[in-house]
Amino acid sequence: MTTQLMGPELPVFEGILEQPDASSIALLARVVGESRTGLALGVPLADAERVERLSALEDLKSAAAAAQALLAAELDESRRMVEQAQGVPVPEQGRGVAHEVALARRESPHAGGRLLGLGKALVREMPHTLDALRSGAVSEWRATLLVRETACLSREDRSAVDDELAGTPEAAAELGRMGTRAIVAAARRVAYRLDPQAVVDRTARAADDRYVSLRPAPDCMAQLTALLPVAQGVAAYAALKAEADSAQASGDPRTRGQVMADALVTGITGQERADAVPVCVNLVMDADALLGSGTGTAEVSAPGAGSVGPIPAAIAAGILSAAPDHGRWIRRLFTRPATGQLVATESRQRAFPAGIAQLITLVHPTCRTPWCDAPAIQADHVRDLAKGGATALHNVQGLCQACNLAKSLPGWRASPIGNGTGPPVAVATTTPTGHVYTSGSEP
Repeated sequence: MTTQLMGPELPVFEGILEQPDASSIALLARVVGESRTGLALGVPLADAERVERLSALEDLKSAAAAAQALLAAELDESRRMVEQAQGVPVPEQGRGVAHEVALARRESPHAGGRLLGLGKALVREMPHTLDALRSGAVSEWRATLLVRETACLSREDRSAVDDELAGTPEAAAELGRMGTRAIVAAARRVAYRLDPQAVVDRTARAADDRYVSLRPAPDCMAQLTALLPVAQGVAAYAALKAEADSAQASGDPRTRGQVMADALVTGITGQERADAVPVCVNLVMDADALLGSGTGTAEVSAPGAGSVGPIPAAIAAGILSAAPDHGRWIRRLFTRPATGQLVATESRQRAFPAGIAQLITLVHPTCRTPWCDAPAIQADHVRDLAKGGATALHNVQGLCQACNLAKSLPGWRASPIGNGTGPPVAVATTTPTGHVYTSGSEP
């Protein structure tokens, strides 16, 4: 049974923002419906009216974002009050709210945490920025930037930035005329004037957040991103640029960007050519595709980085053929010939054996939580072991660490969908409020 607080008294939220009523929602539906109907009947709107509606809908988007910010902050406050009454320790109160916000807004858990933080900051510390968002003066993203650039300040100083940049009609109007970079610069200037040491300390700590990530890109490409301290970033770029200048001066036909990209690969891997990388390719593909005679697709994944596929079978075959003979490995997945179902495996262990865990991450390289694109790095029991769930292929899903932690919180539960002994076709996750979200099925 889930305990819910109905209509909590949250005085911190009173008078800040009106909730969208039925008439506002009906107005939005009518505007959108009229546009669709007019176009369907071959009676287009006048261009001036199109522009006016574009602007009006943008204002509605901002107002909706403001309402969502308030609702997220209210949900967090309500959940903390309930858990406090239940005796939950303060550090553990509200731990799953960001994931609920993410699911409700069809975003990743990381984005859900950012959106929850935005709502709490706007409601509790930056009400003028919240009002500017509600009126359409700023967009949700620009409000997010203001919150981000003042995160290092005390509550009092953050409120002072809010007062200065949006506290009067004139200031709010000026804020609405600013572009993204101008808003960031304005917030930084005021923040540094109010508390220069906090800004300096934040800059010093920023180096701890350096990282490298890999994301899929269109046309069988991958985007390798590095967040570095400015001195290191400039030095790395200068070295790659010098390599490109030298190559072009000697008549290299490649473009500057191509030379820099190739130099990055050869410099990091130590190989002579950028297109001859040793590979252990995790390909989920049929035999014909592997041999180059098929027309299907292959799933390519990198350990710890999730999927960078699917890619055409011909491209996958090309990757294998370009790899040096001593640096080419292929990992095969065995299936039932008639159905293509993965061979079942079961264990009496509490943790999934490495073989099952690896099998799951090969088939589903990304987290199975809806709208979460993080790499699946943990093999999780869909139905918890303590509740009778088996350590078997039909009860396993790949999750990122954040989603696995959220799933274990009170009020959360999950159940596999699908028959047979192979991995679940899909997983139904139920949140503490009773909402059910189903992960998409994959072939």
